[in-house]
Amino acid sequence: MSDGDKKYDLEERTALFAERVRDFCLKLPKNVANAEYIPQLIRAGSSPGSNYIEANESIGDKDFKNENQNM
Repeated sequence: MSDGDKKYDLEERTALFAERVRDFCLKLPKNVANAEYIPQLIRAGSSPGSNYIEANESIGDKDFKNENQNM
């Protein structure tokens, strides 16, 4: 597959990124200093994927009507 044929599926790429962050965190030493940072890193690593999915969801009829009434 050439560079021009690459498929840039951001949903898949962000999911893989979150998995890689999780795998990295599992390899980190368990100590007092990392006890706070590891969960935060996992949340931050999975955030782009969930934000991307939410941003691409279509607005339903109910949301659309509600949004128009607030204008």
